[in-house]
This record gives sequence, structure tokens and C-alpha cells, in this order.
Amino acid sequence: MKRMTSLERVLTTLGHQEPDRIPVFLLLTMHGAKELGMSIEEYFSKGSQVAEGQLRMREKFGHDCYYPFFYASIETQAMGGKVIFRPDGPPNAGEPILQPSTISRFQPPKVEDSPQLIEVLESIRLIKERDATAPIIAVAISPFSLPVMQMGFENFIDLIMEDRSMFWELMEKNIAFSTDWANAQLAAGATAICYFDPVSSPTVIPRELFLETGYPIAQRMVKAINGPMAAHLASGRSQEIALDFSGIGAAVLGASMDDNLVELKEACRGQMTILGALNGVAMRGWDQKTTEQEVQACIQKAGSGGGFILSDNHGEIPWQVPDEVLHHIVRAAEKWGRYPLKGVT
Repeated sequence: MKRMTSLERVLTTLGHQEPDRIPVFLLLTMHGAKELGMSIEEYFSKGSQVAEGQLRMREKFGHDCYYPFFYASIETQAMGGKVIFRPDGPPNAGEPILQPSTISRFQPPKVEDSPQLIEVLESIRLIKERDATAPIIAVAISPFSLPVMQMGFENFIDLIMEDRSMFWELMEKNIAFSTDWANAQLAAGATAICYFDPVSSPTVIPRELFLETGYPIAQRMVKAINGPMAAHLASGRSQEIALDFSGIGAAVLGASMDDNLVELKEACRGQMTILGALNGVAMRGWDQKTTEQEVQACIQKAGSGGGFILSDNHGEIPWQVPDEVLHHIVRAAEKWGRYPLKGVT
């Protein structure tokens, strides 16, 4: 089989056919700062810098996507929140911007009025101008998971359990914002939206509660987003709700290291592509042998018949993962991920 471009490889996989090899998504955010010799805070201040970092990293490692995701709290930053930067990890949200008593007065910002979100759109546009051979994966935080940063986890869970009317009032506002934000990124040139929704995971809430809350929200978002959506639960288990996401039309589902990858692949075969499930935290200390073993194991469990993209299980590779490990991941995928797969029937 002739060697495919990254975009061809991914599209073939999404069509549940076998491409030339398993696609590899190195979901690198902060590593671009290292590449450009900048602090994380300085790096994320300009979309042009993030675009350059993404382009250089793909050239360096040879993986199959661009990932112009800045940081999760950029959305609450656009709403007036503070961001806490650190030198060796992802930026975090500062103090909550909402209380239950302020939800009725809350008005989400327009994307075009946010300097931070405009920089994200600029990074997407610049990448698209430079290279159309690989998919650009943009990110929107689920309206259902966004309140963890807006008001804090405990306050949000209390809101769900004690004031469902006010909960849905906040959800309506978040859905409007998240839809506009996702579609703005697609209009700028993104190929697909990664819909980060960790609160929906059975790791966080029971499936019964998800079906009352996160599920109808995700159902609406799939219909409102003008492009393919990948549901990602950010290290949370997805196996118990895989068919729920499949039923609403999600194209991709993130797999946790806590999921049974064999069973998850069988549940999603022919319906959704699985993305994962390398342990990003553990990979900080992997050597070449361990890396190859981990990559090989994932591929043998989920690679047959297409429908699998090798990646980390959280959606963001830690700052502390060395370049050597990233090179080893791609090389191991080249070795073990070529179709027909070795040792897989």
C-alpha cells in the first residue's frame, strides 16, 4: 500500500477501513513553548507562536495531527476569569466566576469580543494556510463540564442535585457559547472539534445522572456543531457510555487507560473510532522498550479493521514527557501499526 498523507490516513480510519498504518495523535500543547524557547505564558499569548510551535512539532515528530488547543481555562478567561500560569504544567482556572445566585445575570461573551479566543482562531488559520495534509483538531469544553471552572466542582454538583431549574438555565447559556466557539474554530479551518466532557464520565457521575444531564446536552451539541465531533472524557472511563455517544453521532470517542480497550473497540466497531489509550503520566519515565511494549499492546487490542487512533488517554501530553519518548511512540507505531497488523487476526 502506498504511503498516505496524515489526512488520508485519518479519514480512512474514521471510515472503519485499514489505512497504511495506525494514525498517531501526539496531543502536544505546552511542548511548543519548549520548541520556541519561551515560557508557557508567553507562548500562549500569541496565536502565531502556537501555530509555529505546532508546525515545528509535527515536522519534528512526524505524527498525524495539529492540535492548536491553548488551555481549558481560556474559555472562562474569555468570561472574565483569571488564569494561573505555571512554568511546567497547564494553565489552570483561578477563582470561580459564578455563584448560583449570579447565574441569572450571567451573559456569555461573544467569540469576536474575546482577545484570547481570537488568538486561538488565528493559530488555526495560520496552520491551515501552511499545511492542508493533516487534520487540525480544535477543542471546545462541553457546556456540561465548563461549570467546574465557572463555579467549582462542589458548587456545580450541588446545583445539579438541588436546583435543576437553575442548572438548565446555566446550560442554555453555556450551550449557546460553546456552539458559537466550536463553529468559529471550524470556520477558521479546524477539521474537527474535540468535545472535552470529563464530568459525563462514569468516573465522575453515574450513567443514570449522565442520561439526565450531559447526554441531552451532547446530543444537542452534535446537531449544532458544523463538523465532526470527537467526545473525549479526559482520562475518565468511557466504556459504560460508549453506545450513548455513538447513538448521538459522535465520530470519535476517547479511551481511558481504565477502560478495557478490547471490549471498547468491539462495542464501537464500525460505529465510532477509538482514540487513546496511552498513559500520559507514566510516559514521563518510559524508556524505549517500555514505549514499544505499550504502543504494541494498544495496537493489538484495538487496531484491527481501522477505527483506532493511537494517542494519550487524557488529551494533553504532560510537559515532562521527553522528546525521546515522543519519537519512540511514533517509531513504534510505524513498526507495529502497519497494516496488515503483525500478530493480529
